Amino acid sequence: MPLNEQRKYMKSRLWGRMFLRVFSWIYGGAARLRSTAYALGMLPTMRLPVRIVCIGNLTTGGTGKTTAVLLAVEELLERKHKVAVLSRGYQRKKTSEGVVVLLDSRETGWEETGDEPWMMHKILEGRDVPVLVSPDRIKSGRTALKYYAPQILLLDDGFQHQRLRRDADIVLINALDPFGGGRMLPDGNLREPMSALRRAHLVVLTHADRVPAERLEEIEREVKQYGKSRLRLARAVHKPDYVFDLKRNQHHKLSHLNGKRVACFSAIGDPRPFEDELRRLGAHLEQVWRFPDHHPFTEQELRSIENVRNGIPVVTTLKDFPRLGGNWREILSGEVLALTVKMEITEGREHWEEALLHAGSRKLS
Repeated sequence: MPLNEQRKYMKSRLWGRMFLRVFSWIYGGAARLRSTAYALGMLPTMRLPVRIVCIGNLTTGGTGKTTAVLLAVEELLERKHKVAVLSRGYQRKKTSEGVVVLLDSRETGWEETGDEPWMMHKILEGRDVPVLVSPDRIKSGRTALKYYAPQILLLDDGFQHQRLRRDADIVLINALDPFGGGRMLPDGNLREPMSALRRAHLVVLTHADRVPAERLEEIEREVKQYGKSRLRLARAVHKPDYVFDLKRNQHHKLSHLNGKRVACFSAIGDPRPFEDELRRLGAHLEQVWRFPDHHPFTEQELRSIENVRNGIPVVTTLKDFPRLGGNWREILSGEVLALTVKMEITEGREHWEEALLHAGSRKLS
């Protein structure tokens, strides 16, 4: 049973609610103790001789970290800076003590890297941006410096990884579910208490176009209560970029979906923006499947989708593509498409650029 379904089941029963609440207190206490130990110097930290910017969050899934990292890479490349991305490789199926590097066209499966680093690599392929995967960010950072000489390291999903010191922390908050239910894991979706925002330089409210302005202001007021005086705020939206034909390896304009009856499936933190975007592009969603975040699709699941879709095009996300399995082409007939999205800063761009380039002691021109 998927984690969300397990939690839903437990919350329907008194013993389950009590169990989740107790372990939430334990988890929260441990997180506070760990942060305090780092703040007091009781746990060692390491500084590498290069600018480091972290892009992370406080909650599990759905904030748009990957698109934020890609936006940061694009803007740094436009300024002619050499960039490397450090990722932990969440939920990769094959682990090793070494650092896995995604750079050239050498085929490395998502099982070795996790789906998000693999997707970033595919989008950045040919741009000379290495994506280094390891739970040990210090080791992957040293590898990047030794072999690729970047001017800046982007720490993907590293806000909780305090062992590696950085010049700026950018924290993403999903405006649709800003505080993870207000409770720590496993009762809620908070990975750290809200007080952790004291470490942040910038908070970006993502999906800002999907909630009323009054609600955005309310969220921002609450964020400011936890952050230090230096904390800056920005807003961002996610916009569709293009439609990718996975079988033909072709790019289509967004109008390719207009007026089409489609089936869609996804296994992402928050599927609502993806599904709503398809509707806004004029697609008629005849069938919708939602799977748990990072779910590896089984052959049986793909055959079930194929059996009921009645030949209409099927649309997923580029993040889900690597988890389709090796024989998806034989199972899914007809058009198999992926909607790609990009993040755009709509308010507070100067704060975004400050955190990316100038905050901290090691600045980039």
